[in-house]
Amino acid sequence: MTYTIGETAELLGVPASTMRYYDKEGLLPELSRGAGGRRAFEDKDLEALKVIDCLKQSGLHISEIRQFMQWYQQGDETLKQRQELFQNCRTSVLEQMEQLQRTLEIVEYKCWYYEAATSLGSEQAVIDLPEDQIPARIRGYRDRLEV
Repeated sequence: MTYTIGETAELLGVPASTMRYYDKEGLLPELSRGAGGRRAFEDKDLEALKVIDCLKQSGLHISEIRQFMQWYQQGDETLKQRQELFQNCRTSVLEQMEQLQRTLEIVEYKCWYYEAATSLGSEQAVIDLPEDQIPARIRGYRDRLEV
């Protein structure tokens, strides 16, 4: 099936300008053109765009994504390079997830803290709460938050 840039943008949830940029940067070397030179996206292009988005979300720069796409075009002789790239992406994503988990713990603690302060009428009342009146999960977050 063939899609217009607008249809592709809608399917992937990205602006059409993003796909124009990817094309201009050489990330879609096999992209065909329809009547009047308009970009014509096929299913294989949608798959490539999903991989490009994944690589971008994992922190790769456009030049690194371009390199991956070139390796992909070269075929099996670049399997090792592509494998290493994705292994590095996995490491990066896991590190990002750990950081986000720490951030979420602070946010969870602060949500509880302000909910309790609002309910009790003051921050001092929360500070003075006996340890056993603070949920265990929240105590753990608080302990990691305190320096």
